Amino acid sequence: MMNVNRFVVLSKSVHIGRRLLAGNARHAGKEALHLRQRRSFKTHPRNLAYAKDLFLGQVNKAEVFPYPEIGNEEAEEISQLVAPVEKFFSEEVDSAKIDREAKIPPETLNGLKELGLFGIMVPEEYGGLGLSNTVYARLAEITSLDGSIAVTLAAHQAIGLKGILIAGSEAQKQKYLPKLASGEHIAAFCLTEPGSGSDAASIQTRATLSEDGKHYLISGSKIWISNGDMADVMTVFARTEVVVDGVKKDKISAFIVERAFGGVTSGKPEDKLGIRGSNTCEVSFDNVPVPVENVIGEIGGGFKVAMNILNSGRFSMGSSSAGMIKKLIEMTAEYAATRKQFNKSLAEFGMIQEKFALMALNAFVMESMAYLTAGMMDRPGLPDCSLEAAMVKVFSSEGGWICTSEALQILGGLGYTKNYPYERYVRDCRILPIFEGTNEILRMYIALTGMQYAGKVLTGKIKEMKKGNIGLALGMLGKKLRSSFGSSVDLGLTGKDGVVHPSLAESAKKFEQNVGLFGSTVESLLYRYGKTIVDEQLVLKRVADVMINLYAMTAVLSRTSRSISIGLRNHDHEVLLANTFCGDAFFKNNYLMTQLQKHSPENNDANIKKIAREVLEKRAYVCSHPLERTY
Repeated sequence: MMNVNRFVVLSKSVHIGRRLLAGNARHAGKEALHLRQRRSFKTHPRNLAYAKDLFLGQVNKAEVFPYPEIGNEEAEEISQLVAPVEKFFSEEVDSAKIDREAKIPPETLNGLKELGLFGIMVPEEYGGLGLSNTVYARLAEITSLDGSIAVTLAAHQAIGLKGILIAGSEAQKQKYLPKLASGEHIAAFCLTEPGSGSDAASIQTRATLSEDGKHYLISGSKIWISNGDMADVMTVFARTEVVVDGVKKDKISAFIVERAFGGVTSGKPEDKLGIRGSNTCEVSFDNVPVPVENVIGEIGGGFKVAMNILNSGRFSMGSSSAGMIKKLIEMTAEYAATRKQFNKSLAEFGMIQEKFALMALNAFVMESMAYLTAGMMDRPGLPDCSLEAAMVKVFSSEGGWICTSEALQILGGLGYTKNYPYERYVRDCRILPIFEGTNEILRMYIALTGMQYAGKVLTGKIKEMKKGNIGLALGMLGKKLRSSFGSSVDLGLTGKDGVVHPSLAESAKKFEQNVGLFGSTVESLLYRYGKTIVDEQLVLKRVADVMINLYAMTAVLSRTSRSISIGLRNHDHEVLLANTFCGDAFFKNNYLMTQLQKHSPENNDANIKKIAREVLEKRAYVCSHPLERTY
């Protein structure tokens, strides 16, 4: 009976695939949804502590081992959804034209709508495909092949409509999501202002309640708004007056604003370095009347809504960047194998080989991090993966920028011309470390969030010791002594009850050593700086970089262990990549943590600050020109 049922499911999937390939993807996608079963995880719903526990020198194995897996039905669904999207991008998308004309043609947008790509994660009951974060990440690998399209789609659903999806009322969802899911209406996310970039809490756009209490009148201006000129529905953040304990205060609120309300105007499209086909412009609001029922969540709760929206969408940058790099590897490998210099192909030269290894390593780590995080986010409940998503974003955006530059370098002068797509990839990639939270801000967020958590736990332990908990005191003392003597750290990743495959044992031990040292380093930093740690940005940058490396090591160890265990093809190459990355990350982490030690001779922060201060005081380069004379 079981075999018959599986045959029926497979037959239906094949039927869906045919319809998808025929172009009826959106309807077929809904049909495929009925086949999808809940993800078959071998772990329990997450307890929200993996990344934060690393700051204590602890590894919460159950959160990340084994690597997340999808069920057979969802795997079949992915294969059926991927094919028509790949076909469309291969045959219907002219990226050079989109870049040249700085506009996505209407017929291309219509094709994306027919494929259901404007409603990937909108639930089926509201007209979307209702797909998981994992499937969204997989499709993002393909859509990333055109930066302008990727940004347009992400601005629409990863942030534009996400507020309605995660914090909107049932009435708001029923009213807005169907047309947004179909692409009939386009969404935008309006937060940034001329005087408020990374400091989102300082926005000045204001919403004032009308005299009859039925509307909020919104006035202000937003800049750098993706889809700003084409959006029919916008999530807009504005200051509102709220009463807290009898005292009037200004707090940020989130609103659903329709262009049809009147008073909404869009400025001239920005002439950008990259992602030129995506629409970016200023959007102004002049006493726009917004019904009170269009408040998302609570009045005064908008800042939290904004942060939740941004936090939930960052993870897909890992799969997007990996998809782009894998495509670049294919393109450049063909050139390197056929181009000859000095009677050798470029592929035979060590420094060219190094570039391919760098690209392969980055793609492997990015997708490992992205799908581990997506798997966590897809677990039951409301998992908080904001730290993990931020780490994926920082690593992938910077790795993507490096890899596109290296791919261009392989082609030399040819890569620098517009006859080839490499220079476009470089230009498109430059935005990645800037938008959806600059990497500087995200590093601060990663470090401070983790250190705040560690500080609370350590404070609690100190209070327990003061109450006479001798066992806890001895445990902490023992940990300090082991750390000071440099004894090996065993966090249970290998051995009898280990979760890492034996072929990765050395890398797992390096990871454990790093985690143990990281925990003691964080503790010493908290004792040294206390609350003033928030002002030590160069310290926090190193803390964040160690943390990002630790999460990346986690992802590749977990993924590769699974690949070996199930006999996945080319798993020996994964072992090579994982061991290479972990070895490199181990030494980088050790150096960074050495710099974090008190009075470390490797730490140049004081000199760096002094150089910057003298340059900024002069508003110029300080040194005299080398051709100047004093005689």
